[in-house]
Amino acid sequence: MSSAEHVVGLAVGRGTGAEIAAVFERVLDRLARSYGSHITVVRSPRTYHSYLSLRPCAAQEESRGTEEVRRLTLRDADHYERFVRERAAAGTPVIFRTAINAQTLYLVRQRLRAVKVDTLNAGGARLLLVRDQAQGFYTGDNEHRPGYVRRVTEFSREVTEQVLEYALRRARREWPDEGPDRIVMAYKFHLLDGALDDWAAEFAERHGIDVRVFQPDTVNRNLIAHGPADRTVLVAGNEWADIMHVVLLDRFGAGRQEDHCTRNVHLHPEVHGLVEYQTVHGSADDLAGRDLVNPVATVRAAAAIAERYADCPGAVAATERALVRVRKAGILTPDLGGHHTTTEVVTALLDALEPGAEARAAAPTARPAATP
Repeated sequence: MSSAEHVVGLAVGRGTGAEIAAVFERVLDRLARSYGSHITVVRSPRTYHSYLSLRPCAAQEESRGTEEVRRLTLRDADHYERFVRERAAAGTPVIFRTAINAQTLYLVRQRLRAVKVDTLNAGGARLLLVRDQAQGFYTGDNEHRPGYVRRVTEFSREVTEQVLEYALRRARREWPDEGPDRIVMAYKFHLLDGALDDWAAEFAERHGIDVRVFQPDTVNRNLIAHGPADRTVLVAGNEWADIMHVVLLDRFGAGRQEDHCTRNVHLHPEVHGLVEYQTVHGSADDLAGRDLVNPVATVRAAAAIAERYADCPGAVAATERALVRVRKAGILTPDLGGHHTTTEVVTALLDALEPGAEARAAAPTARPAATP
């Protein structure tokens, strides 16, 4: 076992953020002790707003509510961006973040050029989904006047190429023997006067890869009617991917969004490669303080981080086996038809966790370097 200290960042939002963070730290600590690893969790000193927590805070101020929401959003975005930059500068490779207000989050994703990455298997056809979170309608800023909101967004050749270059590198790591077959881009490109088509064509010619740009409804029809071709890289704007990511998880057997975690990778040169894990479900403010939030996605995130960044080989497989045992025992939160609390589910899972086989069999020199 490695005796080196590993550092993981942690950012916590309101709603059920505190409960999710407690689950994450508890599972991560257990896995670290099981493998003899040393993990230090560095938590951001600020608790970030969810959208629902912003509204009452704004109502308490004498200023108009919209202006106060905007002010608090920018403060959270500035603070979280600094935290990410500080962690990257300190060499921290990974952050776990609970859900925070979407406008705050996308301001940071635009500034740091983030993509969200997920892998799916559609009946044997391998699909890599890369969500472009760095540009488009979800990013940008709002201009307010009475009765109107004007949202200003942009696309750029530089960011588009950076997203495509990351997608291509990531696909070649995912399928090292074969590489990707094609890149499919799902964007509402008709709104951009042909610019996106030109950028994609130039990228395809320069890199020798088949790149096809489609309207989102065409991608939907092709996926539903035929499924993806094997080794397809799907690069998508968030206007489409925010909705269809959950549909693809369900359609291709990857499970419910409440059970799933994903990775965000930052492409800005100053934080390049830093990975942020999150659960797919939101802040679930209605469950805050009730000990009823589904912990499965958080447990999976903790296991993935432990295995990939903290010398805990086999942690993911061991955790999945424990999840199966707990599920078969009927120990479930109410959203899954059970009657157990978050704490009870996590306790049962840790009791069922048996990582010893992987820990004994794995040699540190046999582990590949962690990659985003």
